[in-house]
Amino acid sequence: MDQTNNYPFPALVGQEELKLALLLALINPAIGGVLIEGPYGVGKTTAVRALLDLMPLVQRSVCRRGCMPAEGDVLCPDCRERVAHGEPLVVTEPMRLIELPLNARLEDVVGGMNERVALEQRRVLLEPGALAVAHGNVLYIDEVNLLEPAVVDAILDAAAQGRTFVRRGAMVRLFPSRFILIGSMNPEEGRLRPQILDRFGLRVWTPPLSAGAQRLEATRRARAYKADPVAFHARYADQVATLAATVSAARDALPAIEPTADAELLAVEVVGALNIPSHRAEIVLLEAARAHAALLDRPVADTNDVQRIAPLVLRQRRSAAIDAEAERVAVEDAAIRQVLDAAQVLV
Repeated sequence: MDQTNNYPFPALVGQEELKLALLLALINPAIGGVLIEGPYGVGKTTAVRALLDLMPLVQRSVCRRGCMPAEGDVLCPDCRERVAHGEPLVVTEPMRLIELPLNARLEDVVGGMNERVALEQRRVLLEPGALAVAHGNVLYIDEVNLLEPAVVDAILDAAAQGRTFVRRGAMVRLFPSRFILIGSMNPEEGRLRPQILDRFGLRVWTPPLSAGAQRLEATRRARAYKADPVAFHARYADQVATLAATVSAARDALPAIEPTADAELLAVEVVGALNIPSHRAEIVLLEAARAHAALLDRPVADTNDVQRIAPLVLRQRRSAAIDAEAERVAVEDAAIRQVLDAAQVLV
């Protein structure tokens, strides 16, 4: 990995909530990713790219179709041949950061026909798109609120189903597409559609640093990094290695960590009190609490974890439109019950 291309994560000044959210997403993909909001120039993209030094090791299929050893007799012909020759189906390597450009076409995202093969060999070969390439990795979308609606819909489908279909006429190919979704945006440029907003487990507001001392330190570090990236990385090498080991250990410990009964009750109570309609709120809140406990090397997720994580999970989840619709339904139900009661009296 060329460490001169990304800023060291421990060198980021302030923005503790942002850093915590990104670490939790790496530890527990079930959280559903992170949405980062804030004005220009506050370090949103820098923080995401800084994750490159912390990426945990994962098993990755060597097959373009994503075949894994546990799939047995549903392996593709190429992988069956690999098995017959004693060749491995997976390699172990760090997760990658896949960045989706804002001008990406739907075919770039979902996949499509290999035009070279079509022209030279006169046959249709369906190739994976960015969503399939992002399988097992982190998918980062800067200015996510400016994406074309069709691209947003494709990402929603992949996030919900964990797979991507590529169709050309009667031909269909299926690619696995499970990834950690991170998006960043400046709210001055418009809001996100509710459908994709709900897919982000954690929502972070990243304001400018308010303390003059912090702003000055951030400026000094940025200047030192630009002057000599290699020396700057060397300065933080030990901290980066320690944090990477912490993330890896937390991922390993996560399956054994369960929320306490009090933590579960608190999560449900808070979501209910805030009148949040989506059941995903409780699910994400407890998954994030588990990741927080794992990060702190604790055996269970308790109410302290829920309290620490709740703002990241629950902000922006209330819906005035849903509340208004619920009130209209209640009025209609009351009118129906009144008519039914009157009818029973007549009978």
